[in-house]
Amino acid sequence: MAKRNNSANSMPANGGSYEAKIAEIETIITRIEGGELELADVFTEFATAVEHLRECDSFLQQRQQQVDLLIETLQDDYK
Repeated sequence: MAKRNNSANSMPANGGSYEAKIAEIETIITRIEGGELELADVFTEFATAVEHLRECDSFLQQRQQQVDLLIETLQDDYK
């Protein structure tokens, strides 16, 4: 089995990996749902989660564009 390239999973603009951002979002959701936070902290944590979601969405869109380009290149090679 091929080893995954860590750079493919990283999000250098803000550091950390896609998986780390998702884990952080899950932690925030758990804390909010668990009632562990003061109301002001809920809003702060929610804003952090939204920012992480935007970063992850951007990362996935970039990767989708790369995949689309590779598929297009392969299709052109076989025409």
